[in-house]
Amino acid sequence: MKKTTFTDTFIKKLKPEEKKYSKGEGNGFTLRVMPSGVKTWLYVYEFDGKRKERNLGQYPDISLATARERFEADKKLVKNGTDPGEAERLQKEERTKAPTVSDLCGEYIKKHAKKVKKSWEEDQRALDVEVIPLWGKRKAADIKKRDVVLLLEGIVERGSPVMANRVRALISKMFNFAVDRDIVEASPCTGIKPLAKETPRDRHLTEAEIRTIWKRLDDGDLILTTDVSRALKLILVTAQRPGEVTGMHSREIDGKWWTIPSERSKNGKAHRVFLTGLAVGLIGEKKGYIFESPCGGKPIDEKGLARALRRNIKGEVYREDKTKRRKGKEYVRGAYKSRELPEDLNRIGVDHFTPHDLRRTAATFMAEGGTLEEIVDRVLNHSRRGVTWTYNRYPYEKEIQAALEAWERKLIQITTGSKGKVLPMRRIAAGAE
Repeated sequence: MKKTTFTDTFIKKLKPEEKKYSKGEGNGFTLRVMPSGVKTWLYVYEFDGKRKERNLGQYPDISLATARERFEADKKLVKNGTDPGEAERLQKEERTKAPTVSDLCGEYIKKHAKKVKKSWEEDQRALDVEVIPLWGKRKAADIKKRDVVLLLEGIVERGSPVMANRVRALISKMFNFAVDRDIVEASPCTGIKPLAKETPRDRHLTEAEIRTIWKRLDDGDLILTTDVSRALKLILVTAQRPGEVTGMHSREIDGKWWTIPSERSKNGKAHRVFLTGLAVGLIGEKKGYIFESPCGGKPIDEKGLARALRRNIKGEVYREDKTKRRKGKEYVRGAYKSRELPEDLNRIGVDHFTPHDLRRTAATFMAEGGTLEEIVDRVLNHSRRGVTWTYNRYPYEKEIQAALEAWERKLIQITTGSKGKVLPMRRIAAGAE
C-alpha cells in the first residue's frame, strides 16, 4: 500500500472501484474505500504476533482530525503493551455493569439514609416519584448538570417550587454519597443553587384561634378520629414535634415525665418532657402506642394529622382505596355519604394551619409569657451550639416543668376564659424554683 499524507481534499477525491482498496499514511493509519463508496478509518497494527484492525469510524462522520486523535491514542496503548481492542471490550463490559440511577437510589437508601435519617422514607418517596421515573434506567455516571437543572425546572413549572428545592438537596446528597463510594467521579449537582426562594413559615395561632380550635376538636363533628384530635391537642400542650407525639408509647412515660428516646427525637438526643395535668388527661391510661393506627401494632402516621387538618379546613375530603381517590365525599365513621361537598368548606373556622404550627404557637406564648429563650429551646429540644451548651450537662428539668406548667395555666385561661381563676404566667428563668 502506497504511503501518502491525508488531507480532506485528498480523501474527497478518492473514488470507489470494483474492489475495496486502502490508502495508508504510515504506522498503520489507514483509510479503506469500499465499492459502495463508504470510507472507513482503520488502525492496522500487530499485537502478540497477530495482525489486527481497529475500526476508528467512517468518514466524513469522523473527521480527519478526530480519526488521527483516535489513531494516536490507540498507537500509544500498543506501545505500552495494551491491545486497544481488548481495552475497549473491557471498558464496554465495565460500563454494562455500571450502576444505574435506580441502583444508586437503592444503595443510597439502604446504606446511608436508613442508617442516619429518621426521615428516610420521605427520601424514598421523593426518589420514587421525582427521580426514578425520569432517570431510573440511565447510568448514574451519565447524569450531567443539565439533566439536574431540567429535572428541577420541571418540578417548579408544575407548581411545586419547594419540592424542587427538596429534590435538589436530596440528589445532591445522593451523588456526594456516590462520589465517596467511587460510583461516579464527580457530582452533577455541583454549583446548582435552589431554584425557588423559600420564606420560613411563621404561622402561629392567636388566642381566639386557639379557643376556637380547642372547642371544635371537642365537638366531635369534624372529619377526624378521636386519636387525631387528642394528638393535635397534645402537640399544643407539650410543644413537642408532631412525629414525636404520634409515636408516643406507654413505656416512654414514667409518672409525670415522658422521655422521648434518642432514636425517635429529631436531633438524636433523648428528651424529657414534663406532663402537665392537661397532658396526662389527653394521654390517658392506654398501654402500647398512645395514638395507635387503625391497622394496629404501630402509631398513626404523622402526615395523617396534616391531612386531617386540610380535610377540615380546606374541604379536601377523599375516599382512599387501592384503585382511585374520589374527591367530594364526606367521611363519617368509616362510611362515605354521597352528597357533594364544597371545596372551600372550613369546618374548624380558622385559617389554615399545620400540626407544626401548634408547636410554634406554644413556644411563642411561652416566650411572650416571660420564659427565657434558652429554656424555650430546652422545652423544644432544639440543638444549640457553643462551648457552654456543650459542657453544661444540667438537665433543666425544674425549668422545663415550670415553663410547661405556666403555659398550661395560660392555655386553660385562653380556652375557658376563666381569667379570675387561673394564675398568670410568671417569668421562668434558668435556675428558677
